[in-house]
Amino acid sequence: MTDNAFAQPAPSRPTPLTLLGTGAMGTALARAWLAAGHPVTVWNRTPARAAALAGQGATVAASAADAVAAGRLVITCLLDDASVGATLDGADLTGRDLVNLTTGTPEEGRDRAAWAEARGARFLDAGIMAVPPMIGAANSGAYVFYSGSAALFEEHRDTLAVPAGATYVGADPGFAALHDVALLSAMNGMFAGITHAFALIRRQDIAPKDFAPLLVSWLTAMAPMAHQAAERLDSGDYSTDVVSNLAMQVAGNTTLLRTAEEQGVSPELLTPYLALMERRLAAGHGDEDTTGLIDLLLTGR
Repeated sequence: MTDNAFAQPAPSRPTPLTLLGTGAMGTALARAWLAAGHPVTVWNRTPARAAALAGQGATVAASAADAVAAGRLVITCLLDDASVGATLDGADLTGRDLVNLTTGTPEEGRDRAAWAEARGARFLDAGIMAVPPMIGAANSGAYVFYSGSAALFEEHRDTLAVPAGATYVGADPGFAALHDVALLSAMNGMFAGITHAFALIRRQDIAPKDFAPLLVSWLTAMAPMAHQAAERLDSGDYSTDVVSNLAMQVAGNTTLLRTAEEQGVSPELLTPYLALMERRLAAGHGDEDTTGLIDLLLTGR
């Protein structure tokens, strides 16, 4: 269930909502909903941050409990999972629809779902794939993963899609955070590669601005390999039609390491991945591609 349109126009009957937490992300969310005509009640532990939204039409609640009491749809965007529990302690959640936009882990999402349901609320956990300037901006590419109550998502889909695209990823409340963290982990791996690449050329007569387009083009060309990895994981066949097998890649890794040494660049961003490749090769999988490294991470062997 995916809504790929961003910054949706207000529905004919705007849904009132409560937003707990008006930091940078919470403020961006509140502004998007207000601009779309939704009545918004806000609360923040630091009152001044919430008060700044009053001039844009928000109602500022004196307490989190008062904010929760103001309406059925309650959205949290706080520092961490512990903050969610502390903020909602004492609030009556009976009959409420609680949507948690606070960054957390999959297990925190599952535990918070059980916690909310025990207090009479339906629950959605979420993972925001955006930074505050992208929220409410047309064609920004911002979207949010949601998991948990499918009925809650369907009922409030239009409202949730106002600040960013809304993508439902399953009834397991932990799946939104899992999707979020998996993508962020891949992003960090890419950033590590970019960091190492720029370090290699840093002391040479190569303009970073000239090198950057080459780097972006190469990474873009390589990214679709994720589809091939997914197909191999589904089939269990890691060796058919392999273009560059593990044995060949491990042999080539010595060039990567020698070049780093020649350029005076630490290999610390490369060596963990290269070590996994060597372990998989030593276990007799030289004819495979690198998909088997995923299993190696899972087994820890």
